[in-house]
Amino acid sequence: MITHLKSACVLALVALPYSGSAQDATMSFFITSEGSGDGANLGGIAGADAHCAALAEAAGVTGKTWHAYLSTSTENARDRIGTGPWVNAKGAVVATDLENLHSTENNISKETALNEEGEIVNGRGDEPNRHDILTGSDATGVLSGGTCEDWTSAAEDGSTMVGHFDRTGGGADPTSWNAAHPSKGCHLAGLRGTGGDGLFYCFATQ
Repeated sequence: MITHLKSACVLALVALPYSGSAQDATMSFFITSEGSGDGANLGGIAGADAHCAALAEAAGVTGKTWHAYLSTSTENARDRIGTGPWVNAKGAVVATDLENLHSTENNISKETALNEEGEIVNGRGDEPNRHDILTGSDATGVLSGGTCEDWTSAAEDGSTMVGHFDRTGGGADPTSWNAAHPSKGCHLAGLRGTGGDGLFYCFATQ
């Protein structure tokens, strides 16, 4: 009898659909869990896009085209990411469309701006603070300030705009997810000096 019960339990477990961790095919937005390791030198915009794709695929989300939310000297961040809606690794909608994303009504916060593994990213008050997110953009998603030589420089000089995914901190607009203040430089030490780690946003195009 016990043997039959064990067999039944095994069959029941096998029959259950696999839910994995938090990620599924609906995920279309995340913050990178790690940067390039070389400050704002991401290997150019193509390198940044490839980093997004590699992290998503490692997390089990395949078959999507991923673009980094980064402005360059020839392209604005808002024009790179499709039209929405965008969903995090837990299935929560962070923005319905471009207008919603670039308004105060979006759903980006410390609780929703998760990494590709569905984990909360360290924000202000955590150790280490990683809330400065590279964008090179103003609040509307258009190029603003420098881009660290189109994301190929990790020099001490230069600067780029960063946002606060946790919507708090210092700078001219501390509650802005994409345009809180300029970085101290393009090198990793400079980014970490104001509470960053070379992380950036990734969006799946629709």
